[in-house]
Amino acid sequence: MSPNEASTSLIMIFGATGDLAKRKLYPSLYHLFRKGKLAKQFAIIGTARSPWTHEQFRENVKDSVLTSIGTNDQIDDFVSHFYYQPHDVTDTNSYIKLRELAAELDSKYSLNGNRIFYLAMAPEFFGTIADHLKADGLTDTLGFKRLVIEKPFGHDLESAESLNAQIRKSFAEEEIYRIDHYLGKAMVQNIEVIRFANAFFEPLWNNRYISNIQITSSEKLGVEERARYYEKSGALRDMVQNHMLQMVALLAMEPPIRLTTDEIRSEKVKVFRALRPIEGEEVDEYFVRGQYGQGTINADEVVSYRDELNVNPQSNTETFVAGKVMIDNFRWAGVPFYIRTGKRMTTKSTKIVIQFKDIPMNLYNRNEQLNPNLLVIHIQPEEGITLHLNAKKSGQNMQTNPVKLNFSNDGTNGINTPEAYEKLLYDCLQGDATNFTHWDEVALSWRFVDKISEVWEHQTQSQFPNYSAGTMGPKEAEQLVQKDGYFWWNITDLDVENC
Repeated sequence: MSPNEASTSLIMIFGATGDLAKRKLYPSLYHLFRKGKLAKQFAIIGTARSPWTHEQFRENVKDSVLTSIGTNDQIDDFVSHFYYQPHDVTDTNSYIKLRELAAELDSKYSLNGNRIFYLAMAPEFFGTIADHLKADGLTDTLGFKRLVIEKPFGHDLESAESLNAQIRKSFAEEEIYRIDHYLGKAMVQNIEVIRFANAFFEPLWNNRYISNIQITSSEKLGVEERARYYEKSGALRDMVQNHMLQMVALLAMEPPIRLTTDEIRSEKVKVFRALRPIEGEEVDEYFVRGQYGQGTINADEVVSYRDELNVNPQSNTETFVAGKVMIDNFRWAGVPFYIRTGKRMTTKSTKIVIQFKDIPMNLYNRNEQLNPNLLVIHIQPEEGITLHLNAKKSGQNMQTNPVKLNFSNDGTNGINTPEAYEKLLYDCLQGDATNFTHWDEVALSWRFVDKISEVWEHQTQSQFPNYSAGTMGPKEAEQLVQKDGYFWWNITDLDVENC
């Protein structure tokens, strides 16, 4: 299949009435449809417990698209490919009816037996659905079959291994697409291009020239309706185990032999293997956790985490994590990768700041502190790159002035930037698993995170809440980097519009 060729497939969405499907999947599929990235011969079956008809489902999809995008161009043609089947994920009879509908649509649309099973529902059903898909004949097809799974993939290494063993009875590893939506973001995918397509970056991309790397992913929102899930997860499992460590791997990996799925994954796995294990008493030296208290967001007073609906009033669940990740290999020995992520912070932003080492000797005004060179990769909400340099000030004196070279993806170059789910859905249709996580990555990241969570679970945290809503986290996070002689860069100052 050529890179731009439309894909023929039957897509089954389990959890078709849920929030993820409505907010992300249907608008993304509509974008692909309008761009010709879906073949005319495609069909989508939605399944859930609700006793809807095909017509009710199509109206729901149409409402999703209009709410999200605000356009109805070709909308009736698009939703005509949608079908609905009431479903009980534990009932064999439901799968038999689903198999019959799938066979009917396969014949109607000439889908060649190609099937994608998208599990947009609670993770406790992943294994059950996979078992039934095989046992009840839905994977018996002449075309390809692919299973798409949302996070979380397990709660720890043990549960992830158990789930993986169960799913692998029905699907081979190359047929399993574990979604990490951060890997679908344009600027996350741009990390490889920035590194490997620019002669003035790759030679400097090592411990001889880089002093530290900071990755910040902050949110203004609290836990909202996710409190029941979040109480069992916390920021460490919800963000660090997947999104944050995936960005670390892309920043730290060696150049792959070629840009293929297997070669890129192989280099990422090497990074995970080189992560310095943090365990026991070292956890408090390398990692900080926090929980937000009441505070002010956008001039509105908000409650503390413990006062949120469905949260234990004595909860020790962390809503903030900051950590120092060390990669013990030849390229990165001695370079700290600082990560921080949290809820109810000052701003919604995801940024990567690569700080280069200082010039060995300041030849200019000796009383003037030269600004460090920075490469800032803006992931969200804006997309772009900023390079911070020093240049001569105007006038007679040889004094320096910081300047910024800026590229923003939110201008004309960003008009057609695909939303993360749109990109990942298209990759799945193409059979390109590069931007999905391999089991080895999942297992190694859980192994790293589990050692930290085990220590925290056995500590009584009487200090919570330890940061106010509307701030950038607890003071201990600042101290984490200060003891190494650094400080967290103010991500608001680094925004594209301020460059």
